[in-house]
Amino acid sequence: MNVMMLLEMASQGFGDRVAFTNGDESLTYQELFDAAGAAAAEIKASGCENVAMLDVSSLGMPVAMFACAWAGIPYVPINYRLTDEEINALLDRVTPAYLITSPDRVSAFTDKENVQVHAREDFLAKAKSGNVLEEPWSMDQEEIGVLLFTSGTTGVPKAAVLRHKHMVSYILGSVEFMSAMEEDAALVCVPPYHIAGISAVLSSVYSGRRVVQLPNFTAEDWIETARKEQVTNAFVVPTMLARIVEIMDEGGLEALASLRAIAYGGGKMPLSVIEKAMDLFPNADFANAYGLTETSSTISILGPQDHRDAAASTDEKGRRRLISVGRALPGVEVEIRDDEGKKLPAGERGEIYVRGEQVSGEYVGKGSLLDKEGWFPTRDAGSIDEEGFLFLEGRADDVIVRGGENMSPGEIEDVLLEHEAVADVAVVGIPDEQWGEGVAAAVVLKQGKTAEVEELQALVKERMRSSRVPQLMVFWDELPYNETGKLLRRIVKAKLSE
Repeated sequence: MNVMMLLEMASQGFGDRVAFTNGDESLTYQELFDAAGAAAAEIKASGCENVAMLDVSSLGMPVAMFACAWAGIPYVPINYRLTDEEINALLDRVTPAYLITSPDRVSAFTDKENVQVHAREDFLAKAKSGNVLEEPWSMDQEEIGVLLFTSGTTGVPKAAVLRHKHMVSYILGSVEFMSAMEEDAALVCVPPYHIAGISAVLSSVYSGRRVVQLPNFTAEDWIETARKEQVTNAFVVPTMLARIVEIMDEGGLEALASLRAIAYGGGKMPLSVIEKAMDLFPNADFANAYGLTETSSTISILGPQDHRDAAASTDEKGRRRLISVGRALPGVEVEIRDDEGKKLPAGERGEIYVRGEQVSGEYVGKGSLLDKEGWFPTRDAGSIDEEGFLFLEGRADDVIVRGGENMSPGEIEDVLLEHEAVADVAVVGIPDEQWGEGVAAAVVLKQGKTAEVEELQALVKERMRSSRVPQLMVFWDELPYNETGKLLRRIVKAKLSE
């Protein structure tokens, strides 16, 4: 098993189809295959042990990723938004390295020891004109395909290990070969160093769908690109979708008539945002995908029919499923466990554990975190209802302990988001002399709407219990998110703790 197998099948099945488009540039599947082979020869000859990609989305990204698979060298995408100091610290962990980056950053790393720096355009030029590596790629499924640094929002980034067996099993278990029509186009705007960016490349290649790359997201550019390229499929994080629906109007829908499917994930989706999006795009199928770097992307999905059923439900429990992340994919098992590792029944909150062929759970220098039965502790908190729908409730470490009582921030957030004026909210624990921890909330109101602290506190008290009522509540213009849509709860906590 090797991800090059996916590209080989694509090049043989529909080689003349356009595979990737970035601005005015494009590559067909056959051109991508040939470029990957030539780049593999270049990488192999360099003597590097890892290939680092420090760049926005470009045609160089799929070429480099498949070239690494051919050459048997791990592909290591790095967050280009980090400082040079942070980037140098990550590069030190993967040297000797072959670094591909934007032309404006070449000089910053030219003198770095054990790092060969190549501008994106030079790398692509060599890939398009060079000779394909004669040596065939390895089919050893245990070889490392990708080293992906975690976001490091709670400490030093860990290097997650994704072997070829993990990525290929995910694709074979979730994507049908050549299932896309020739006119299908997927707009990808998630950064290339995120697992969603990796899986978007692999799944689109295997299905035969053209990928339209949008290097830097703005809602206006997203809408214009979708219109110009006649995009049929798109993946966004919740914060992106929120900005898109904010500026969309009925007049803009005609221009996006080609859009048939919108997938989202990477963070919690506010109920108001997904409801508005479904109203704005009534002909689009929505899917909410939940996954982690360590699981080679998606492990559960709330599919299009699930969305429609939940939106149409008159039952509170059924409607609540609209904010769930659906049910586990075939071949993936998910269960909820308590602090002692015991499986919990339906409806009870605990830590999410996952098991399956696509689950890695391994880190460089730390080894595997899988238990003896193959289960991976995600550190995400959640619950599963009686029909198997999974609900996320933040990180397991986010639990607020007030007077010995454990509270889920997500449960309180869900109640506050029911208020017609609330657009977004983050609930955290803050130091409290009497209770150990107190409940605090940062609230973002919808444009033109108002609400008083007292009425929001009363809503929580009415729907839950008095101990859950935020003792501190402030109104902010926006909440802090990282570029992949994850709420930076530690920043909220630090500000509110002041």
